[in-house]
Amino acid sequence: MKTKGTVGVKLIECIDKYRNIYRVRYDITEEEDGISYEEYEFNHKPSLDEIKDVILDYYNSKIDETIISGFIWNEMQIWLTTENQFNYKATFDLAMQTNGSNLPIVFKFGTTSEPIYYSFTTIEELNDFYTKAIAYINATLKTGWNEKDAIDWTLYNILN
Repeated sequence: MKTKGTVGVKLIECIDKYRNIYRVRYDITEEEDGISYEEYEFNHKPSLDEIKDVILDYYNSKIDETIISGFIWNEMQIWLTTENQFNYKATFDLAMQTNGSNLPIVFKFGTTSEPIYYSFTTIEELNDFYTKAIAYINATLKTGWNEKDAIDWTLYNILN
């Protein structure tokens, strides 16, 4: 849950010792009026492994969402769902194997409310699209891995 706070907020805190409620905070971002962060509440004293599971699940979801909805090609939003990625790869592979005999092919880009039907007519154009999509996915994964690798887990180990 995204929350606002002040600089210096504790990363882990027992907020109710009688009910054994703990809050864990992560993905802290400085803003003009303080900070924002994600927060997860445990109804028990969490282990470091439980904290890691919550935080890593958050980052994995963030990476997935960025991959799915963040790719722009030729000023069009491209949805890179797992199904779409499979379809783009199959079309690309077939075009490469058959010297483009499966072209032209039309894909639906854009949004549900503003769809864009785009026709690929050449291998070169399909190659440009597909290689940029793969590069985007790889760059997004690398950024996510770097964010996860930068987490200092010792800061969350104070309870154990």
